[in-house]
Amino acid sequence: MRSSTAARILGGACLPLILAACGGGSSDSPAPTPTPPGTVDRIEPYDPSAGKAAAATEPASVQSVAQSARTVALAPLAAPKSAPAALKSGQPLEIGQARDVAATASPTATAALLQWQPTAQGTQVAALRFVSPGAYGVRLGVWVQALPAGAVLRSYGAGGAATQISAAQLQAMAQRNAEGGASDAEAHTWWSPDFAAPETTLEIEIPAGTDPAAVRIAVPRLSHYTIDAAHWESAAATTKAAGDAGACNRDAICTPEYLDQSRAVARMSFTRSNGKSYWCTGTLMNDARNSGTPHFLTANHCISTQSEATSLLTDWFYRASACGTPTTDPAARRLTGGATLLSANANTDVSFLRLNDAPPAGAVYAGSYFGTPAATGTPLVAVHHPVGDRQKISLGTLSSYQNCPNGGDLCQTSAPADANFIRLSWQQGVVEQGSSGSAAFLTLQGKRYVVGQLFRGSSSCDNPQGTDDYGRFDVSYRSALSKWLNP
Repeated sequence: MRSSTAARILGGACLPLILAACGGGSSDSPAPTPTPPGTVDRIEPYDPSAGKAAAATEPASVQSVAQSARTVALAPLAAPKSAPAALKSGQPLEIGQARDVAATASPTATAALLQWQPTAQGTQVAALRFVSPGAYGVRLGVWVQALPAGAVLRSYGAGGAATQISAAQLQAMAQRNAEGGASDAEAHTWWSPDFAAPETTLEIEIPAGTDPAAVRIAVPRLSHYTIDAAHWESAAATTKAAGDAGACNRDAICTPEYLDQSRAVARMSFTRSNGKSYWCTGTLMNDARNSGTPHFLTANHCISTQSEATSLLTDWFYRASACGTPTTDPAARRLTGGATLLSANANTDVSFLRLNDAPPAGAVYAGSYFGTPAATGTPLVAVHHPVGDRQKISLGTLSSYQNCPNGGDLCQTSAPADANFIRLSWQQGVVEQGSSGSAAFLTLQGKRYVVGQLFRGSSSCDNPQGTDDYGRFDVSYRSALSKWLNP
């Protein structure tokens, strides 16, 4: 697990509740003791689809100059494409390797390759196509040293749909990253989305009358995906992601009573400053005011810095189109705007973000529970993306409370008052790498509430008796998250 600067839990007697692996389950065990009347112990889930749905963001248009863009082609990657690793202790699933790009390592070298052309609107456009042979996806680390006001960067794949970011948005991004402790180069680096292909095109558009010399950008590094993302916009989306979760896992769509929770959970991909990319899972969280603020819960060992949060891509409704089918839900949607890191704490392995994009129409904001700790044996359910695969559901029970100081490896079974993690065992399904950060849900009076997020564990389809640890949400809530969820 990666370490981070983490806020200390206030008061050793408070009831921490953050989970550390993956979880879920079913049994006839007792529910938590009822909280005294008048005591707020939960936040209800919120489904805005009955009201005004979130507006969809239209993809940017692609300029025709891309057809004549110069190509920066890397040599084939020497190492073979990696297979998904076994679940490790508090580690996200690595899906992309860093590759240096000598041809565009500096602004001077990059400027020499750019061929500026006028557009019908009077602006000027230049583009470069980057190819990394054999990649399942390519993210460009665009280092923006200077960009004139009104300029726009776009990235797109061979399919044509583009993502764009303005000079003003890049400046705000750099400020957030710098305030989060990033170095100057890291703060000013924008990681373009991938397009499930071995190439990505970068386009720069500047206002009319602007001197192209005012553009100082470089692409010293890219992230080369070694595992097939097969995400929603790919032609390969009719098959499961190449990592295929273990056969003992169950498609979430096959358990319709949990479809509201399915609509709150997204697959995450993000890139660190070293150019390596990863998969995890996160959950959209409601606040006490039903404000629709896109708070997002995941694991600290996935995202613990602002620059990592900036690179975040989220894939929503990435699940089977129907139970037993090999096709992906056509409603699957990707958000590319990244997130703002609000809180990160290794003690419960929690990371709490605010997405910079509005959630897609149809998304549900999950409820949360922070009342009397549940008894051991209580059924819990996990909704997650093991190995980045289409969404799965795992059914389990709370087997014990664990005290793991600062989220370390030296854990001891303890009373709830001293525990910062809960341990789950499974009756159906398991969790794998890629499931990290996913929520465990508790059912109370017919509704479901988040009680933790996955940290680590030992379960697998080869070892279904293995257990997994989740950071306790109630502990995280009391130590920090209530500031945003119940201000």
